[in-house]
Amino acid sequence: MAEPRLDEATGQTTTGHSYDGIEELNTPLPRWWLWTFYLTIIWGIGYTIAYPAWPLISGATEGVLGYSTRAQVADDIAAHEAANAELVSQLVSADLSTLAPGDDLHRYAVARGGAVFRAQCSQCHGAGAQGAKGYPNLLDNDWLWGGTLEEIAYSVRHGIRNDTDENAHYSEMPAFGDILEASEIEALADFIPTLATGGGSEPGATLYADNCAACHGEAGKGDPVGGAPNLADAIWLYGDDRASLIETITNARFGVMPAWGQRLAEADVRAVSTYVHALGGGE
Repeated sequence: MAEPRLDEATGQTTTGHSYDGIEELNTPLPRWWLWTFYLTIIWGIGYTIAYPAWPLISGATEGVLGYSTRAQVADDIAAHEAANAELVSQLVSADLSTLAPGDDLHRYAVARGGAVFRAQCSQCHGAGAQGAKGYPNLLDNDWLWGGTLEEIAYSVRHGIRNDTDENAHYSEMPAFGDILEASEIEALADFIPTLATGGGSEPGATLYADNCAACHGEAGKGDPVGGAPNLADAIWLYGDDRASLIETITNARFGVMPAWGQRLAEADVRAVSTYVHALGGGE
């Protein structure tokens, strides 16, 4: 590293750095840039004093102004709730079956319910409520435990097969792998798809009558009230291919839905039920 020297051509001293005979000038920064830099430092110090900034072990410095983005959000939510308090009160006390599409309360319920659905339900039922394997499609009319507005609200409020709400809907299919031989299960898997056409034959027909008809009905139409699905239509929650049917018969299925009444306000339960019903499914 060379010693700094005065460059006669520019009148500036060099830094002493030299590379391949090329030296670097020690040109000072413009005054305006330096003052801007100093002002940003002063502004930054002032900001950390005035607003929450420095992280601590269990929080952060609060700032002398006491500003909080969480408090601001809470205030906005409170203002929104106050503005809609009358509609919320009406929704909580309304007979859902009497809500007329197009009126103010129904529009409010659908709008609020859409927000609830996207935040709480879409993860399982899909953004468009189309469902997925193991998660029911909410756009069709195949509803266990009823698809009226009041019945949907009950299902949302109490859930299905959960152990947190004593009023949850409950049904349980036996695991026939502990009851039937593998060949009998295969015969059943071959017979069940024929329920839609009525063309089934022995030995599946006898096995069905002895083991399945009590819940699903002789014609396989199911029992929505008891939680037994229709086996004679094209709507299958876990698939209707032979392998899926064998898996279902062998090990049974036991889908669980949370009791949303324990997590959501009653207005949200009613709103999301109205939204789902308005999508076109249900009864």
